[in-house]
Amino acid sequence: MTASAPSFNSSSFRATLGRFPTGVAVITASLPGQAPVGLTVSSFNSVSLEPPLVLFSLSRSSSSMATMVGCERYVIHVMSHEQLGVSHRFTRGTAAERFADIPLTQAPGGAPRLDLPCAAWFECFNRSRYDEGDHIIFIGEVEHCAHTEVLPLVYHAGGYDLTPNLQK
Repeated sequence: MTASAPSFNSSSFRATLGRFPTGVAVITASLPGQAPVGLTVSSFNSVSLEPPLVLFSLSRSSSSMATMVGCERYVIHVMSHEQLGVSHRFTRGTAAERFADIPLTQAPGGAPRLDLPCAAWFECFNRSRYDEGDHIIFIGEVEHCAHTEVLPLVYHAGGYDLTPNLQK
């Protein structure tokens, strides 16, 4: 059996997907002897509790692809509702521009971590990748993580929800 051809175009598909609100994450990584890279994604999900696995997907055309494929570990930062500017910064410009004036530290396993009060962060071992469509799906095995009580930044219907109404 094979799938039928889609009954919609890419714009309609994107708009339909946008009806599912997602969190916004910035992923940071580096290769030995190279400057860190960082990028914003909204395709972050849990996969498994035992072992602790998460995933994100990355466009094949991403300028960060070589680093993400080659790195041993990376950090996924769930942005807080007050970090819209950080989220935007990691969608454009050079790696140096993205990290300018943002403090960095190392996560326990050595991956570069933004030293900012994010809603949560996960340091992941770069476990596996799956080649699907125009993206690569990365599966990370979580080795370290932490969270705060700040509300997450939410992306929905092509824009950011800047009025969090979540209750603790």
